[in-house]
Amino acid sequence: MHHIGIACKDIEQCKQFIKNSMVVTEETETIFDELQNAFICLLTLEDSSRLELVSGEIVKDIIKQGMSYYHTCYSVNDIQKAIKILQQECKAIVISEPKKAKIFNGRLAAFLYTPIGILELLED
Repeated sequence: MHHIGIACKDIEQCKQFIKNSMVVTEETETIFDELQNAFICLLTLEDSSRLELVSGEIVKDIIKQGMSYYHTCYSVNDIQKAIKILQQECKAIVISEPKKAKIFNGRLAAFLYTPIGILELLED
């Protein structure tokens, strides 16, 4: 697992809550990723787990429904192969084709809808 994505109406407010309740060891600046159409910030906690805070149009409907859990991200060696396996074996539906993720230095990321919610695949 690479990180948990959290939908935020206000990244700074969510970031402060996390910093007040957990030990944050690393923090990226908040950036706007044009390809993802989202503002994004990545926090690393003392146990090395990562939280990706996401705000903007892409998560507005999730927030309207009162949810903040957005997705779980997994690192994969071959994103196309992983997508094919998830589609064939798990009936996953691609909701965002692979595209470069600015917060992860241009690594390819894709989003799929699955029976357990939204998964993000991040190519190594």
